[in-house]
Amino acid sequence: MFSLFHSNAIGRRGELRTAHGVIQTPFFMPVATVAAMKGLTFDHIESLGAEITLCNTYHLHLRPGDTTVQALGGLHTFMNWKKPILTDSGGFQVYSFSRGGRCSVDDNGVTFKNHLNGSYLRMTPEDSMRIQHNLGADIIMCFDECPPSTAKYADIQAAVEKTLRWAKICKNENEAFRRTYGYAPLLFGIVQGGLERNLREFCAQELQAIGFDGYAIGGLAVGESQDDMYSVVQTVAPLLPTNKPRYLMGVGKIEQLEHCVSLGIDMFDCVLPMRIARHGTIILSNREELRITHSKYKEDSSPIDVHSQSPLSTKHSKAYLHHLLKSGERYGETIATMQNMSVTLQAMRNLQNTIQTH
Repeated sequence: MFSLFHSNAIGRRGELRTAHGVIQTPFFMPVATVAAMKGLTFDHIESLGAEITLCNTYHLHLRPGDTTVQALGGLHTFMNWKKPILTDSGGFQVYSFSRGGRCSVDDNGVTFKNHLNGSYLRMTPEDSMRIQHNLGADIIMCFDECPPSTAKYADIQAAVEKTLRWAKICKNENEAFRRTYGYAPLLFGIVQGGLERNLREFCAQELQAIGFDGYAIGGLAVGESQDDMYSVVQTVAPLLPTNKPRYLMGVGKIEQLEHCVSLGIDMFDCVLPMRIARHGTIILSNREELRITHSKYKEDSSPIDVHSQSPLSTKHSKAYLHHLLKSGERYGETIATMQNMSVTLQAMRNLQNTIQTH
């Protein structure tokens, strides 16, 4: 399942084996929220070296429906993506929807207000496992509660207690699936606890007592300072098993990826590289960031990035990308997102190589 080959001050180097292939660690997962990425095809991200993608359980449950995806052969067939897929649990929607008063949490699950039509949707740990099993992902996540880091201590403590109770249910559901079908996806537990060191430690220890195929650190990159995020990762990562993958959820800035790899993290996901690209922020191979919609690029005939792994960035000029994005042309989104994703994925490959050679 997971093999650790090297570990040093730069990070951990290994590989994660799944039903749909082997992933070299550390790695970054491009996010295909609804089984697609704005501006990119799966051929695009595969050509850039992506070995896995992430899909969103909540959104796919609503549309087209997890039973529809299952009837069509599961996500791999539905998307025509042959490599590994990770699905989140829907738990992050507890955080994001609660800010608008669109959900309520109780001991057994969450009631959401459907963002598509305003109707109410109920999700429990059992529901989350059933949906993820129907989708057919290689790696699935326990259903958890993700409170804001600014929440009161008592609320964060209650969320940790729910997360642990729900994690036991998710483990039992996944094992029942295994007994029925003879196999099961890898299941990861999620460490919650906000910025409270003792709650993070407690949650990490209790999840290990239950036993999972990997462990994620959740509830970060949700508004806390970068130093606070690093502090939590530095606290939690050493508490997790060395022989299991460690996943920091929702982090995508390259300098943050590199620092958190040095703290012992193996896996990341984030919409950030593609989102900022669509809005005109381009990351170059040398890490310089360009606001390509600025007027100074209107007549800049130089290539977008001569060192890019994306062929679109070496063949097209900054002026052309400026024009496309200012004109609202979708091809501009493709060029921009290919560029940012290429730099992000290349940064992870560089880390793999550096760890291995030191």
